[in-house]
Amino acid sequence: MTIHSQILNALYSVVQRLPSIHYGEEKFNRWGPITATLNWCEEDYVVTEYCAEIVNSITNLIFIYLSLKGMRNCYKEGHDTVFFISFLGLFAVGVGSFLFHSTLWYSMQLVDELSMIYTTCLMVWASFSHGRSLLYATFCGVVLSSIAGGVSVYYHYLQDPTFHQNAFALLTVGILLRSFFMMEWYVRENDPVSVNRMWKMVTWGVAVFLTGFGLWNLDNAYCSSLRSWRRSVGMPWGMLSEGHGWWHLLTGCGAYYELVYGIYLRYCLDRRQNEYKLVWPSIFSLPSVERWMPGERGEFLEKHANGSVNEKKRV
Repeated sequence: MTIHSQILNALYSVVQRLPSIHYGEEKFNRWGPITATLNWCEEDYVVTEYCAEIVNSITNLIFIYLSLKGMRNCYKEGHDTVFFISFLGLFAVGVGSFLFHSTLWYSMQLVDELSMIYTTCLMVWASFSHGRSLLYATFCGVVLSSIAGGVSVYYHYLQDPTFHQNAFALLTVGILLRSFFMMEWYVRENDPVSVNRMWKMVTWGVAVFLTGFGLWNLDNAYCSSLRSWRRSVGMPWGMLSEGHGWWHLLTGCGAYYELVYGIYLRYCLDRRQNEYKLVWPSIFSLPSVERWMPGERGEFLEKHANGSVNEKKRV
């Protein structure tokens, strides 16, 4: 017996004692033929005829909620417009993915996947053009627009999900490496406290994102076993094993973390830490960038200075 089978059997012995609802058979499809080139491990139309993949659809609400939260923060605190548009792009990802998983239409698949590329390209532009001349920023915008257009056309022609995933991964890694360089090269010397806090937040955000990616891959690798297990334990317990749903929840949070990190990094690069603060009480809370209240920054710096002194004394 394989390790994953042993794990599923152990979970079954616990969950089987709980009340559940049996999975039904595939229902009448209200949205017509399935035209998408992708179909995930969740069974289609077993809950309602109006939604192909109920878990994969509902979990996209995390993108919608976090994007609205981010846009509200941008409007309230006066952050750069590029971040408001980036959160708007995250909203488009959530809506597009919801419609894709609900209908399994190819058109909605493109809305879902290409909005990921466009939003990431926008963040690449924000990262690489900041502090540069108008000519350079325009050139960077033209190059990235060409990349986004090229990816769109080629993906539509190729219809290879691996190509889309690799393009998205390369753009994301490019943003992170560029931001790490700018943070260490331009900010650390003047504000090591802010840099250390940003490292903690971005590391947590990346870890959350990669955890979602890992669960999604487990869903793909052990799909047949997971489907059998879900039917044996029933709903809602079987739904908790939908790896692609967890991918939505965790990557939504990870993307939100990275956008907030980008906002605060820009204020640090502009030497405006005396105006804005990073609010992040714990790893289980959602961060935000807000204006300092009068006298609040002085208390914050004093607290952290005393903490550093105490650390040195203990050493």
